[in-house]
Amino acid sequence: MPKVRRSRKPPPDGWELIEPTLEELEQKMREAETEPHEGKRITESLWPIFKIHHQKTRYIYDLFYRRKAISRELYDYCLKEKIADSNLIAKWKKAGYENLCCLRCIQTRDTNFGTNCICRVPKSKLEEGRIVECVHCGCRGCSG
Repeated sequence: MPKVRRSRKPPPDGWELIEPTLEELEQKMREAETEPHEGKRITESLWPIFKIHHQKTRYIYDLFYRRKAISRELYDYCLKEKIADSNLIAKWKKAGYENLCCLRCIQTRDTNFGTNCICRVPKSKLEEGRIVECVHCGCRGCSG
């Protein structure tokens, strides 16, 4: 199985604990990238990639901020090597963005009316029985 890409600098202590999970997610990412996309919209073919990227970043975030299972040095290493998305983690630390699925959902320039994505609207504000699906990443509601 191929290794998770990283620089020549040796990883800090604790890397061997998270490496198997990261390799598994990297393998899933490769499968999602090579998956055939005939019959899908262009944006739909990217949804699995966004989902795996979110999983990998959330894994590192939970290990450091919630479970406190990895060191600051290992956390910084993962951010520096771009194993986890530092911008997404920065949003997760802010109030109201704890469940954010991807950064494209809050970028107003990506929408027609200069607003957030429909998945950011609370379910209580939507009409009953309406199925919401994000155009960018396929999320079904990350507002909480």
